[in-house]
Amino acid sequence: MEIQIGVAKINKYASAESGDTLEVVERPHGGLSVVLADGQRSGKSAKLISNMVVRKVIALLAEGVRDGAAARAASDYLYTHRSGKVQSTLNIMSIDLESRSVVITRNNPNPVLVRVDGQVTMLNDESNPVGLRRGTRPVISELELRAGLMIVTYTDGLPFAGERRGMLFDVVAEFEKRVKTSTQPQQAADELMAHALKLELDRPGDDISIVVIGVLPREADDVRRMWVRLPLS
Repeated sequence: MEIQIGVAKINKYASAESGDTLEVVERPHGGLSVVLADGQRSGKSAKLISNMVVRKVIALLAEGVRDGAAARAASDYLYTHRSGKVQSTLNIMSIDLESRSVVITRNNPNPVLVRVDGQVTMLNDESNPVGLRRGTRPVISELELRAGLMIVTYTDGLPFAGERRGMLFDVVAEFEKRVKTSTQPQQAADELMAHALKLELDRPGDDISIVVIGVLPREADDVRRMWVRLPLS
């Protein structure tokens, strides 16, 4: 098997900077973690918040700290530095090669969608953003690494796409539609983003970030590859 990670990310319209921050870090005992945070509001102030959260989590994960403990520490860190006056959503998705599983750590009211054995389900237990109070705990789920598994997480700009025009973005239905025609994570992320931008008339009212992780049969060699595209204005 091999892991593929697809990402699509765009700023709020007319905003020079996204309030979402996404980073990938290698785990000390094998595997990768994807960390996604969405700071309160948008633009530069939101970027400072999400950067603060992600940097804290990345540093702790690189030292071997467990995902849940890293999320709690990041929440306390933000609470301490901003006196509980700002918040950020936080998602950590880790491919853990020791346990041969995907560990999903969520401080985000938005659900995480999972496709396994041809069925799409939601991980939607109640979950709170980080930074508002001490001791905020994440919701943690663990899934076996198996071919065909696909997971998608996103910031709240995605489900609210089209809301200003009275249109509904049904993320679950759109995800089901995409995975029926493709098993490629990047294609699924791109198509979800394209649909969101269509509803927003290419002027998104909020930052949108989409991460799709897929477990596929290995077809290539043993070389690790990463592909990044960063448009410049």
